[in-house]
Amino acid sequence: MSKFEQDAKALLDLVGGKDNIAAVTHCATRMRFALVDPAKAKVADIEKLASVKGTFTQAGQFQVIIGNAVSEFYKDFARLSGVSEASKEDVKRASEKNQNKLQKAMAFLAEIFAPIIPAIIVGGLILGFRNVLEGVGFEALGQKVVDGVALTNAAGEPVWNTITDVSQFWSGVNHFLWLPGEAIFHFLPVGIVWAVTRKMGTTQILGIVLGLTLVSPQLLNAYGAADALAEGTVPQWDFGFFKLNMIGYQAQVIPAMLAGLALGYLEKFWRKHVPEMLSMILVPFLSLLPAVILAHTVLGPIGWWLGNIISTVVLAGLTGPLKWLFGAIFGALYSPLVITGLHHMTNAIDSQLIADTASKTTGLWPMIALSNIAQGSAVVGYWWLTRHDEEESQVTIPSFVSAYLGVTEPAMFGVTLKYVYPFVAAMIGSGIAGLLCTTFDVQATSIGVGGLPGFLVITPETMISFIICMAVAFILPLVLTITFKKANLFTGSKKA
Repeated sequence: MSKFEQDAKALLDLVGGKDNIAAVTHCATRMRFALVDPAKAKVADIEKLASVKGTFTQAGQFQVIIGNAVSEFYKDFARLSGVSEASKEDVKRASEKNQNKLQKAMAFLAEIFAPIIPAIIVGGLILGFRNVLEGVGFEALGQKVVDGVALTNAAGEPVWNTITDVSQFWSGVNHFLWLPGEAIFHFLPVGIVWAVTRKMGTTQILGIVLGLTLVSPQLLNAYGAADALAEGTVPQWDFGFFKLNMIGYQAQVIPAMLAGLALGYLEKFWRKHVPEMLSMILVPFLSLLPAVILAHTVLGPIGWWLGNIISTVVLAGLTGPLKWLFGAIFGALYSPLVITGLHHMTNAIDSQLIADTASKTTGLWPMIALSNIAQGSAVVGYWWLTRHDEEESQVTIPSFVSAYLGVTEPAMFGVTLKYVYPFVAAMIGSGIAGLLCTTFDVQATSIGVGGLPGFLVITPETMISFIICMAVAFILPLVLTITFKKANLFTGSKKA
């Protein structure tokens, strides 16, 4: 008998048998099922299996955490069940029938951002490094002098030189790094429109072209649009009997999403109605050109308006008289949002805040990074309680390392949610850290870098405040997790 044969056979029975499996695949650590009837899965019994580290349901998929040996487990499962492995896309399609409309919308949003997240992370690291080079003054580098005058701030304190002030090499590096930084964030609409067409299964190169028309150098850069509109200097296309403003949509999220959706639906419509012999010529033309026109006449302005409303509302929460309450609520509830998939909305809101605010920063992302840290520390607390259990350590150690680096799903679904009290501890720690974060008005210049490395994207003037918030998010959940266990609070029937 192979290592996992017994548990694989038991899992097959407990998910409802072969007939209840619409599709199945696996990722790095999890079996991913699209079940015909999810109610037939006996979750409590599945979690008792020796090979299983936890379960959760997300985006209509029933996922069973096995760990790094999941590929070996899957081989035994496939042999016993006779179910062939499906692709991740097949499982996603099969699981859609188990989703309500909101879940489908969130899954769609998630799949738009998922393929561009690596670029956003790189961009965040680049902007974070540039922050250190050009934004942080060091006393050891001396006081900054301009035109022979030693600079001081409003409080009369010396303004210290930054690295770029004293080193031509690092000044050149800083200047060079803006090349990929600008490509990632200013030209973000290109990636978004491409991702929409990819998700919709339409022609991706048309999505790229449409995205480029939103950020073309022919257009007025979106960052200068407000001043140009106020001064009446916006360039225009003149069609004789009407004129159209030539304004770009650099870094804008919602206009790009709307444009991508228009292109996708147009292409699907024309593919159904244009004869096949003419589709190669007519479908791209009849899809792209109307989408470009719609993007610059209707969808772009509407998207900009919607984006401004969203960012204004969120900004009011971040800066209003009750900002401490907003921070506490958002900090505490971000992890539950991850469970539902609603957290994917924050990527769009963060990007919109950076695009719309005068400071080009966001106050949401720092709280997300703090939530990552809080989840990691709650797992550290649980690890300390179970540190002599080698089997538990196989789950806890990779989970808290992952959370500290910004990926919390293994921590939540493998540990904190499973035992409840670590999750409550993480929510409390994250909520208090969020309260302090908004009270101190901590800001980030970009998104994508979460967890402990999140300090790289924090504005220099709020760095010390963020480090204080990090200390709270690091220490409090750890202490509370241990305290809750010893006091038997929120522990339910699970035992560490």
